[in-house]
Amino acid sequence: MKEKILIIEDEEDLVKGLKLNLADEGYEVDWAYDGEDGLRKALEEAPDLIILDIMLPKMNGLDICRELRQKNMNIPIIMLTAKGKEIDKVVGLEIGADDYMTKPFSIRELLARVKAHLRRKKREGETVPQLYGFGDVEIDFAHFKVRRAGKEFDLTSLEMEILKYFIAHKSEVVTRRVLLDKIWGYESYPTTRTIDNHILKLRKKIEDDPSHPEHILSVYGEGYRFIGVRPS
Repeated sequence: MKEKILIIEDEEDLVKGLKLNLADEGYEVDWAYDGEDGLRKALEEAPDLIILDIMLPKMNGLDICRELRQKNMNIPIIMLTAKGKEIDKVVGLEIGADDYMTKPFSIRELLARVKAHLRRKKREGETVPQLYGFGDVEIDFAHFKVRRAGKEFDLTSLEMEILKYFIAHKSEVVTRRVLLDKIWGYESYPTTRTIDNHILKLRKKIEDDPSHPEHILSVYGEGYRFIGVRPS
């Protein structure tokens, strides 16, 4: 069965180009030109990946992303943002987007990212238990949930993969390059700030004091080390 990509974008010429290139790669493609129609299709069709513009008529991309995550739809989302809109990128990642690209962008790079996110989605991740605990944190990988001190938070699919990798490599130094390669699935990326933004969001969910983390530690000039242990 073909993997399905949903494009939510109001620039018709861009949609036409994306449709042609994605179809050439063997994907089934659907599209919507406004936010309300895009959200409806995302909820009804549950595509394998969404390419989502931020600036849309009727409903913007940030609200669509937020709505999908609130409904526990962990479909990979690649957000498209206008050049120079750094705040949009940060907010998009904070509310659960998996990736972003700044217009104008390379179609080849977008296709590479689509493939990487779909490969990541397929990985079973059987190297860690479905339930994993450390400190006052309990992670339910099967349902994309994390509880800290009894309070429940949702995990995005990307956050889940990052945590799985950290747990599988507990106490090891994990570099940003390794995270890009193993989690995102490609080595070339515009900035490592994306990784740091995701780590910051994870810390807010699992650390008592995110500014002084006890579980996901920074290793200066290298990356991170996860030292959470399961309770005995």
